Amino acid sequence: MIDTTSLQRLQRVARPRTPSALSNALVFGWRAVLKFKHVPEQLFDLVMTPIMFTLLFTYVFGGALAGSPGEYLQFFLPGILVQTVVFNAVYSGMGLSTDLGKGLFDRFRSLPIWSLSPFAGLMVGDILRHLIAASIILAIGLILGYRPEAGILGVLAAFAMLIAIGFGMGWVFIVLGLLIRTPTTVMTLGFTFLFPLVFASNIMVDPGTMPDWLRAFVEVNPVSLMTTALRGLMAGGATLSQVGLALIAPVALTAILAPTTLWLYLRR
Repeated sequence: MIDTTSLQRLQRVARPRTPSALSNALVFGWRAVLKFKHVPEQLFDLVMTPIMFTLLFTYVFGGALAGSPGEYLQFFLPGILVQTVVFNAVYSGMGLSTDLGKGLFDRFRSLPIWSLSPFAGLMVGDILRHLIAASIILAIGLILGYRPEAGILGVLAAFAMLIAIGFGMGWVFIVLGLLIRTPTTVMTLGFTFLFPLVFASNIMVDPGTMPDWLRAFVEVNPVSLMTTALRGLMAGGATLSQVGLALIAPVALTAILAPTTLWLYLRR
């Protein structure tokens, strides 16, 4: 039995404060970061594909497409940054699907935390992945001869846009992760959806040489709008309208799919 003195001491202990939504998100973000430590091969997958794309397209196709590899690299590198962020967003859905399969989210739902904090944590991990991949690709580009004419401020603005793009795209694959049971299926459907958007864009070639019907699609493709804005930011010629058009898709996806994510999660 507990004596009177011990009981009084227990009663005087302050009740722990409920953690804020921000602290919840940061804790789950740290959990996402720790996955890099325990599964380091994720970093290999993260950066090797875009590096191979950069090298192959610059030196195999660059001369034919732009006259010289150096000129093509100036055109291509901002696009490969967008492509990398868009493709890497698929891993959000795969990671979520894996956690759901292990029953981790059943435990999370029993905790006194903000309902969206596990998903916000996934986004924090995504942002780190995007920054790591973009930094490595930019470093490779600088070694190969790429020069951002807007300087460090242009690069920082471009990276901020990449974070916004990755944040918006991440919600697409979080919803897929909630709807689809296996990570492999999430990956298959994700890349099936993304390949037409990425390759039917202005990332690799100027759409001026395309058939009219295809060029009409490419010019309104959100990936093309993002790439155009990123090129402008890094070259120093971005307009407010270009940046605004590039942000429409990420903002709309976040506004629509974040509450959809919560609704799907609470219905499970």
